[in-house]
Amino acid sequence: MNKYLKETGMLNFSHNSIQKLIKERQWAKEDEFQKIQKIYNFVRDDIAFGYNTDDTISASEVLNDGYGQCNTKGTLFMALLRAVGIPCRIHGFTINKKLQKGAMTGLIYKLAPQSIIHSWVEIQYKDHWYNLEGFILDSEYLKKLQEKFSDCKTNFCGYGAATDNFQNPQVDWNANDTYIQKEGINQDFGLFDSPDEFFKKHQQKLSPLKKWMYRNIGRKLMNRNVERIRN
Repeated sequence: MNKYLKETGMLNFSHNSIQKLIKERQWAKEDEFQKIQKIYNFVRDDIAFGYNTDDTISASEVLNDGYGQCNTKGTLFMALLRAVGIPCRIHGFTINKKLQKGAMTGLIYKLAPQSIIHSWVEIQYKDHWYNLEGFILDSEYLKKLQEKFSDCKTNFCGYGAATDNFQNPQVDWNANDTYIQKEGINQDFGLFDSPDEFFKKHQQKLSPLKKWMYRNIGRKLMNRNVERIRN
């Protein structure tokens, strides 16, 4: 299990800000179940759904931003888990870009690659590996999204969600798998020990120009669209 507890460049859990958070929340003193549940709820709800500059920023940078998406929230989640002794790994995929429609609009949506890099976190608890993806959308954003599309009771795809049970997705962890984007997956890259390892092999298919446009224009418009839903 040592490789699933290792600190890396992206999982920089010895960083002062991460250690300070763990100390303030007293997560290290909790039993194993409470460690996982409380850290999961923190990453889901205290770190708002939003789009960072890059998938490969470190856990401390995600914490400093205060928001993230599937890949960046996953990095922070893994760093916090490993810091308190919970083994975890990353499972890599791609998702169809239609999952982002609504958050991503207009020219930005048209220029985006058809398949977008995605990941979820797998944790080991009581000799079982659980798939955890339901932390991506914060509860406030998901609630407002459900209100906006209140007539949708089953399959929903867009605005950062892809689920077959839109009004009651499994996003609470109680020793179970959690999902909120699973139905958008179109390619499986398998398991990796760390996000560093995963992103060294798989990155978003963007030209330098498109990458600049995303960082400086696209993601800001996307975050504005997300905030419009949340508020």
